Amino acid sequence: MEDRLAAHIPMGMFVMNTKTGEVKTIHKSTDWLNHLLFSPTDPTLLMFCHEGPWHKVDRIWTIRTDGSQITKIHTRTMTMEIVGHEFWSADGKTIWYDLQTPRGEDFWLAGYNVDTQERTWYHLQRNEWSIHFNITRNGKLFCGDGGDPGQVAHAPDGEWIYLFKPELVRDLDGAKTAITPGVLRAEKLVNMQSINTNWSPTSVSAPIPVGVVFRSNMFGPTYVFAAEVGR
Repeated sequence: MEDRLAAHIPMGMFVMNTKTGEVKTIHKSTDWLNHLLFSPTDPTLLMFCHEGPWHKVDRIWTIRTDGSQITKIHTRTMTMEIVGHEFWSADGKTIWYDLQTPRGEDFWLAGYNVDTQERTWYHLQRNEWSIHFNITRNGKLFCGDGGDPGQVAHAPDGEWIYLFKPELVRDLDGAKTAITPGVLRAEKLVNMQSINTNWSPTSVSAPIPVGVVFRSNMFGPTYVFAAEVGR
C-alpha cells in the first residue's frame, strides 16, 4: 500500500448511464481512488475514498455524479489517527466509519450527517472494536464482527459477533459542540473463537431489528448464518 500510494498513478472515476450506455468521467486524480458507494437514497451522491495506509490519508470523501461538490468528510488531527471501512446508513443521511485516536489505542464508531454536517462519535472498548460494522434500517442498533488478537486492536477477547445499542452521553450544560459523544453498549451474540474464519456482518430489520446475518467457515465451507436478537 505504501508503494501504490507513492506511485501517484493517474486515474479517474466514471459513471455510466445504464439506459443509454453513456460514460462520463467525473473526477481525475493522482490520488489512489477507491471504495465507491452510492447513497442509498440519493442517486446523485457518491462516497469514495483516498486509499492508502490509513494514517497517511484523509480517506473519506463525497462527490456529486456531475463531478461537483467534492467534500472531505473527516480530517485527521493527530499523529497516527486512522479512519476507514466507511458505510451509509439506510436513510442516506449519515456516513459511519471506524475511527481510532490514535491507531490501535482508542476506538470509536463515528458518524457524519451529510445534510447537517453534525458529527456523532460512539466509543468502544478494545475487545468490542470490530473490523466491520453495520446498522439496522431504523438506525437504532449496530452490529460488528469483532477481531482476533492479530488485528489492529490486539483484543484479547474480541472474537465475537456483537450487537451494539447506542447511548448518547448526557449533556449537562447544553453547549453546542463539534461532536456529540456516546457509547456503544455491547452484547455478545456468537462466539467466533477458535474458528479459522473470515466473516463480515450484515444487519437486517423487518422493520424492527430481528437478527444479524453474517458469513463464516466454522463448518468448513463458507455459509451464511443468522443470529437472533429478539431480546
